[in-house]
Amino acid sequence: MLAEKCRRLNHKHLQSLKGRIFNIQIDDLITKENSKLKPLSVSLAVDEDRRVILGVEVSEIPAFGHLAKLAAKKYGLRKDEHLNGLTRLFENISPIVSSEVIVKSDEHQRYPGIVSTYMPHAKHLTFKSERGCVAGQGELKKVQFDPLFIVNHTCALLRANVNRLIRKTWCTTKDPNKLKAHLDLFVYFIIIIY
Repeated sequence: MLAEKCRRLNHKHLQSLKGRIFNIQIDDLITKENSKLKPLSVSLAVDEDRRVILGVEVSEIPAFGHLAKLAAKKYGLRKDEHLNGLTRLFENISPIVSSEVIVKSDEHQRYPGIVSTYMPHAKHLTFKSERGCVAGQGELKKVQFDPLFIVNHTCALLRANVNRLIRKTWCTTKDPNKLKAHLDLFVYFIIIIY
């Protein structure tokens, strides 16, 4: 399968950067599996200095906000696999980053625990999330200085170039594994271009 080949080539590329990654940014992009009532979380880590996507993981999450009751009624309770997705992401990237890496993220409640588990010597900096603007599919922020610009710009790139991540589209993910394969292809494509 082409995605499997891209995964191997992405891993080989990351091994060439081993020990030379000192600043990373992490975030989650929320998308859907066929319906807004079945959300998915795309967790990603980006090298701040090179703008290289270090890892991408897809995980199922339960619906939240005003859709939570309707989703539970229509599809039943949905498992929260987000922590498993973050675990897979950090298992893949922790061997290649520097031991004194600086990790930047928003104030998501799960990030401090996962960072301290997989990167105990890392310095973890958190920033308050800002409201998105219309440009960049809502991923880019309205503020003048965005400390998480690299990861937010990468999320906007993903939304703009991976058709099933565009917010208002008929192209939706039917299988989270196929979304992961699509993202692995895109990550390889970005590596080739840059």
